[in-house]
Amino acid sequence: MKRVVTVTVNNNPGVLNRITGLFAKRQFNIESITVGPTGNPAVSKMTFIVPMEDPAKMEQLLKQLQKQIDVLKVSDITDKSIVTRELALIKVQCPPSMRSEVYSIIEPFRATVIDMGKNMITVQVTGEPDKVDAFMELLKPYGIKDISRTGVTAFVREHQKTETQQLSILQL
Repeated sequence: MKRVVTVTVNNNPGVLNRITGLFAKRQFNIESITVGPTGNPAVSKMTFIVPMEDPAKMEQLLKQLQKQIDVLKVSDITDKSIVTRELALIKVQCPPSMRSEVYSIIEPFRATVIDMGKNMITVQVTGEPDKVDAFMELLKPYGIKDISRTGVTAFVREHQKTETQQLSILQL
């Protein structure tokens, strides 16, 4: 199972290296990582996608992250209601004779052409990682020449789903 972990840190040199070093030292793979400043320039937020099946190992990782210098907050937000987004730039072979066909794929995904050459276009797509994967899969037959993905970033939604208790007629 892929876990979504957010880490809020002081924006100091070496913090990213110490955090990723902890993952490496414990032999955890990082599938995706994004880092950027928050509204406060002294604070950054990191979002990690980590494949992990064992809940005990995950708990141990979270505790070890929290102990790191400059770490302000650690959260595993996987089981919460979250919004995730990723950006991808995709360079696709696209001679003029194929443009209308490629555009018919671009439009439903709300992607945009950000650069165009004689036989190549560069497309930008944003959305859930599954959406980005599906879009790239549809473009493969045309000849993808290059891809650059940002990695996943995530937020917890304001309103969380609440578990409702169901009453059984036998309980009345």
